[in-house]
Amino acid sequence: MKLLRLKITDPQGFRSLQPGFEYQFRTEWDLQEEQGFAPFVCAGPNGSGKSNLLEVLAAIFFQLEMLRARRSFLPENFLFDAETNPDGFQDGDGIPNSFELEYLIRVPINFCSSTSPEFAEVKIIKLCGKSSQIAWLNQAEFKYDKIGEISDRERDFLLPQYVLGYSSGENEILSLPFFKTRFIQFDEYWHALKKQLSFPGRPETRLAYLDSGFSQAILLCNLLFNDKAAMAPFREDVGVDELKEFRIIIRRSIEVSPEVAEGFSEQGFGEGSFGRGSFGGKLNPALTFDEESGRYKVNLMKLLEADEKARQEATQEETSSYVKYGNFDPILTRFKRCATCWYEDEATDTLYLDYFVNEATSKAFLENFDFEVNQSPIALFQAFQVLLTLNLYSASEALKTELYQSDSHYVTETVPTLASDERIMRFKFVKFSKVGVDQPVMLKSLSDGEHQLLHSLGLCLLFKNTNSLFLLDEPETHFNPVWRSNFITRLHQCFKDSEDSHEMLITTHTPFLISDSKPEKVLMFNKVDGVVSVSKPEYNTLGASINKITMNTFDKRETIGGYAQTILNNLRQRFEAGDDKGQLIAEINQQLGDSVEKMLLIKTILDSMEAKD
Repeated sequence: MKLLRLKITDPQGFRSLQPGFEYQFRTEWDLQEEQGFAPFVCAGPNGSGKSNLLEVLAAIFFQLEMLRARRSFLPENFLFDAETNPDGFQDGDGIPNSFELEYLIRVPINFCSSTSPEFAEVKIIKLCGKSSQIAWLNQAEFKYDKIGEISDRERDFLLPQYVLGYSSGENEILSLPFFKTRFIQFDEYWHALKKQLSFPGRPETRLAYLDSGFSQAILLCNLLFNDKAAMAPFREDVGVDELKEFRIIIRRSIEVSPEVAEGFSEQGFGEGSFGRGSFGGKLNPALTFDEESGRYKVNLMKLLEADEKARQEATQEETSSYVKYGNFDPILTRFKRCATCWYEDEATDTLYLDYFVNEATSKAFLENFDFEVNQSPIALFQAFQVLLTLNLYSASEALKTELYQSDSHYVTETVPTLASDERIMRFKFVKFSKVGVDQPVMLKSLSDGEHQLLHSLGLCLLFKNTNSLFLLDEPETHFNPVWRSNFITRLHQCFKDSEDSHEMLITTHTPFLISDSKPEKVLMFNKVDGVVSVSKPEYNTLGASINKITMNTFDKRETIGGYAQTILNNLRQRFEAGDDKGQLIAEINQQLGDSVEKMLLIKTILDSMEAKD
């Protein structure tokens, strides 16, 4: 994917981006010269609008993704009205009401001819109160050359395969569309569970936000699937070597109210049927009722775990019935096959799966989670994603409705935080060998910076073979200077040998990232009188010194800290007031370390002494 142009036409603007904000990411010349992967680095003072650019892109693709997924499932909370609300979005829900977006995206080979271009040119226009319109501008040059409305199949590849967000700080607005997506993914499964529909074992929607809740899933997927060469960035910086063991704990059932239980019956319970869990005249297998306690329970794993009794019955019936069950291979059943050992706690209806990792374990995961995506950890990650999303079960319908329509800056504060034993799925005892350490190390014992590096680089390794948009908001805030200076190098290592085109935007306050980027890949943000502007640097940033970058991008001309500068200024004032010069030079050398500013002041004092002599 290659972004070309973005324009905010919403009369209200979007966040700090004013109405009419427009940016041209690439020119024709840039496209001709561009080779390989290189992220856009968004730099500028705090509050200059850097993060808002990532936010508007996340919000736009969330909106487009909801329209794409609408044909299969969306919650009732998204109310569609052909006249008043065609997209299911409302003013103030964190979605731009009108915009223009242009980009290039790689076309699947079966849509191309020998003479057609490699990329489709896509233009998306949304007007206030209207649905977004997707135009495939160079469609006639491809094998499928009908001009007109985009088909569902075309929409699937004209939008990014995934939109991936990561934020190291408290940027709630960037996370908002991703949190909405998580709740939609939960509702998608809950709907299938109530109606006993088939479930593919992966989310329908493509947005994914990789925060601390997914850190263990990211690391496990990479360590189980990738070879040592691919894991080099992890090993060289954090020292992660080999995965040793981990446990997955699954709480199968949750207690529900009679009102929620009734939702599992199309006809309601009706008189005399209370407590039976009827479902259209048939028992809903996900719902149970305890006559003694009068409580309902829902088995959340009913569509994720093979029913062995049904499978055995099916083998005794005709072939058609066997096909129905014989090919039913849900994700939790596959996790069991990969486990070294597992057991069930019947009292709490909890499943414990233990994995002592060796070559056979990795091979088992490869065989059970690799049949769709060609030696990629994405299928395993999506299985984790489904299970982890079930931890949202405690959110009320009122909360979800509010979230779907929200533009809140405090989204994570409204999402329930469950105690460990209340979660549906959790990891435990994730241990790996670490370079220079004799005993296996717990993942939880790593520092913030180490976790941050595993998050951001792990995200890239997970999706390196996809045509995706990466939105990384200050991914290096907890890094030491060496890690910051190497971060762009590490990104290049992650995408090495990848044939897919990736688009990545990174916000940063780190001069090192700018120094490792060409000027056409650096977006300098400035905000004056409420107007955000973006420009390219007027100097060659690649290999530029940190001091030059801090002066030109962050308007920081001194090479020392503010407190040291205050001491230096006081000493300068004493010199100008006529204090003893020899004594001043002694104090300067005693109080301050080496710096350009220190040497310049000493030189000024020495020059004045020489002139006097």
